[in-house]
Amino acid sequence: CSQSIKPFSIYTLVLAVGFLSIGFLWPLPLAAEDTHDATHGAASHHDPSSHEAAKDFDDKAALAISQSAIGTKIGDYRFTDKSGKTIPLADFKGKPLVISLIYTSCAHACPVTTRTLAETANIAFDALGTDSFSIVSIGFDTKIDTPERMRQFAGRMRINDPNWHFLTADAETVRALSQDIGFLFFKSPKGFDHLAQTTILDAEGMVYRQVYGENFETPHLVEPLKNLVFGTETPFASLDDLINKIKLFCTVYDPAGNHYRFDYSLFIGMFVGMAVIMMLILILFRAWWRTSKMRRPS
Repeated sequence: CSQSIKPFSIYTLVLAVGFLSIGFLWPLPLAAEDTHDATHGAASHHDPSSHEAAKDFDDKAALAISQSAIGTKIGDYRFTDKSGKTIPLADFKGKPLVISLIYTSCAHACPVTTRTLAETANIAFDALGTDSFSIVSIGFDTKIDTPERMRQFAGRMRINDPNWHFLTADAETVRALSQDIGFLFFKSPKGFDHLAQTTILDAEGMVYRQVYGENFETPHLVEPLKNLVFGTETPFASLDDLINKIKLFCTVYDPAGNHYRFDYSLFIGMFVGMAVIMMLILILFRAWWRTSKMRRPS
C-alpha cells in the first residue's frame, strides 16, 4: 500500500534544500583582511660589512619590539613640516595615519620603501577616498634631516599629495615616537640599521598594524586601512554605517590589475539568497495551510 509523506518530512526537505541552495549561491569575499603571520615580509636594512652594526642590530629583537607596540597610544608630539610650519601630531586624529620613518641620506632602503608606499597609497586613495587617511614621512637622522632636506627628498620621490606630510623633529621627540611605534634603529658606518617598517595608526592615534618590507604587497597596507575607514567593530547604527559596511565587504582586491574594485557579484548573491528564502517561506506557508485544512473537521 502507498504511504503518504508526513507534513514534517516536507518541511524538513524544503528547509534542507533551501539552506543548501543559499550555501552554494551566497558569494564568498574575493579578498579578506590580510591574515599573514606578523613576520611575513619583515625586512631590515643594514650594512652587512659592519660587524659592530650586525652585533648591535638583531632582526628578531627589532621585530618583537615592533609587534609589541601594537595597541600603544602615541604621544602628542610636535613636528616641523618641509615649509617650516609646526604640526602637532594630534592634528591627524580623526582618521587613520600612516607613519614612515626614513633618513634622507639613505641610498636604497628608504627611497624604495617610500616609492612602494606612494604606489600603494595611490591605490588606497582610489579605493577608500582621497581624504580617507593621512601619511607622514618623518626624518629620524635629526642632525641631517632638516625641513629643507625633507622637501628635497619629497621632490626626488615626486610626492606632492596634500595628505602626505614630510616632517622633522628634535632628537628627543624622534626617540620618543620611535619607542611608541616600536621602531628600532642604530647608527652604522654607512648610515643606520633599522627595520623596514610602515606603521598604521587608527583614528584615535593608537598603533593598529605594522607593515614590513621595502616592497610590501598592496593588501598588506590597504586591507588594514579599509577596515579602519569603513569600520568592522561598530554595529549598523545609521544609514552611513550601513553604506560603509557594504563598501567594506564589496571593495575587493584584484591581484591581476593590482587595484581595488567594487564587486557587484556580492549584491547578486545577496538578492538570489533573499529570493530563495522568500520562496521557502511561501512553500512552507502553503504546506502549513493545506495541512491545517486537512485537519479541520468537516
